[in-house]
Amino acid sequence: MKLPDLGEIEAASRIVYREFQATPQYRWALLSERLGTHCWVKHENHTPVGAFKIRGGLTYFEHLRSSSELPREVISATRGNHGQSIGWAARAAGVACSIVVPRGNSTEKNAAMRALGVTLIEHGADFQESREHAQHLATERGAHMVPSFHRELLSGVSTCWWELFKAVPQLDVVYVPIGQGSGACSAIAAKLALGRSLRIVGVVSAHATTYADSILAGHVVAAPVSTQLADGMACRIADQAALEVLIPHLDHIVQVSDAEVAQAMRDLYTDTHNVAEGAGAASFAAAMQERALLQGQVVGTTLCGGNVDAAVLAQVLRG
Repeated sequence: MKLPDLGEIEAASRIVYREFQATPQYRWALLSERLGTHCWVKHENHTPVGAFKIRGGLTYFEHLRSSSELPREVISATRGNHGQSIGWAARAAGVACSIVVPRGNSTEKNAAMRALGVTLIEHGADFQESREHAQHLATERGAHMVPSFHRELLSGVSTCWWELFKAVPQLDVVYVPIGQGSGACSAIAAKLALGRSLRIVGVVSAHATTYADSILAGHVVAAPVSTQLADGMACRIADQAALEVLIPHLDHIVQVSDAEVAQAMRDLYTDTHNVAEGAGAASFAAAMQERALLQGQVVGTTLCGGNVDAAVLAQVLRG
């Protein structure tokens, strides 16, 4: 896959900024003290859907609009944030949108998608079963299937990292959570587009290791999913196109447990009073795991989403 270049990322930013402006990045003093070095947080929890995915949805629909007639209906699968992204963009374009989620999905993410006009379909025990059902429905209905990983999603998501890397040029390393791979591949795209030498570290759930296993093997290796907290990283089968970008460009992979993610959620709330969902806290959890290796370096993390059910957050904060 040819990654978006600087001109494409800058063009994508103009599409994104029709809906909202650049999100902030802050060097939080208490987080830096906790990590033992300079720690910056990119606040993608401050987008209109509370997560970074909206950037990709906007550029994906712009691609549809410019390359052909908009479809009558779009269908996709999600654990929540991708679905909100597609729902937001579909509503703006006047296109019907159906989203498939696994049974038992986040109540509040489901409610947020419905509020955007999404027709929500609950099917399957996990994301992979939901994705396969969404593809079946799209074929059956003649609807357009929006994938979870696509170059036109990357161009939008890359704007997040382009903002961070321009704002904090002294970054030495950035920790990026991996769900289906758009976040990490977009960080790589922005790094290459800007000609930066910083290291990009991928972060996966220790309870959903398909990307860690696949990168080690050099090809897709399915892995069971048992995470109870990092639903945005609960992927059972890695995407081959994402692997082809990640394998040559990631510095290494860190696996974080649900316990480490929960601690990071508490740390982020205590030190910044920002709410992080499981995947949104994963990059800080990984940095903390490697804190002994990071002394004297400038570290970038991302609060890539804050969409956690209130009951789950209350339980996590109680410890």
